[in-house]
Amino acid sequence: MGLNMNVTLLKWFLLAAVISVQFSTSEALFEGIYCGKENCYDVLGVTRETGKQEISKKYRALARKFHPDMHRTPESKAEAETRFKEIATAYEILKDDEARLDYDYMLDNPEDYYRNYYRYYRNRVAPKVDVRIVLIVTISVISAFQYYSANQRYEIAINYFMQQPKYRNRALDVARERGTYDENPNPKKGGKKKNKQEIKEETERIIRKVLEENMDIRGGYAKPKISDILWIQLVLLPYTISLYFLWYATWVWRFNIKKEPYGEEQKLYLIRKHMKLGQYQFDAVEEADKKDYLKKGLWVKENYDLWHQEKEEEMKKVLAESAKHKAYRRYLKVHGEGRMTFDDS
Repeated sequence: MGLNMNVTLLKWFLLAAVISVQFSTSEALFEGIYCGKENCYDVLGVTRETGKQEISKKYRALARKFHPDMHRTPESKAEAETRFKEIATAYEILKDDEARLDYDYMLDNPEDYYRNYYRYYRNRVAPKVDVRIVLIVTISVISAFQYYSANQRYEIAINYFMQQPKYRNRALDVARERGTYDENPNPKKGGKKKNKQEIKEETERIIRKVLEENMDIRGGYAKPKISDILWIQLVLLPYTISLYFLWYATWVWRFNIKKEPYGEEQKLYLIRKHMKLGQYQFDAVEEADKKDYLKKGLWVKENYDLWHQEKEEEMKKVLAESAKHKAYRRYLKVHGEGRMTFDDS
């Protein structure tokens, strides 16, 4: 009998301890969020059924009453300042629908500590701007930067070709054939004569125009297209995916099931796939090299592996005969790999 009573008392003692700990933890946790230990509705003198318009009206009245500038003595001013902060905090929470919903959840579920903390800080940290606007602006910035970078690379390529005598002379020949380039731009009689600088600038413009119209620049330095920017790619994404599935189904049907022979286009695709090159990278390969790949049958995996192995052996021989590579090997032999030295001279 006495043992049962002791067990019962111990159970009640433990239950009381748990409730006490939970209660004290609740107060400690909620002290730093929302209105702390105060009820935001009570601070403004409203209820949970009060509308936003009435809450705003009540806030303005209390703000005028407890504004620190309305009080003269230091004691009342300090008290009003504290009260004014409480009113402003309560209004910030109750005027926002999402924050008010989170606060009501906390009032109804005070024991759900971690979720209440998460909902509180999620609302404070999360950006107030619409995520859709952020996404649109981000994609627009990326698209603009993408086009600008591509245009800069294209400008570098054009400027390079303009500086090469081979391409300059060929461009001038094309301009002469078209009649857009005059060897003697200054008229013999009358008219305004051009100085050397003007003649040079006009010649450069003619060369540039001919190169832009006739140079087939591929790869990463190709002329930028609006269709390549991210915005257009996203808009065309469903169409692109549909085309890919159609192409893949056609490939399987023609070459895996019906066993049709590969055409030149399909052979080049398989070669590019074996080489692990992107489309732009493969487009930059010289046409003579592509014909050589086709001649050697590199679309067949076994042929490609053999060719690749031969290329690696050739590269090793070239490196072995290179003076720089020999010097590097001597350096490794003397100093070893990964050794860091300092020049004390």
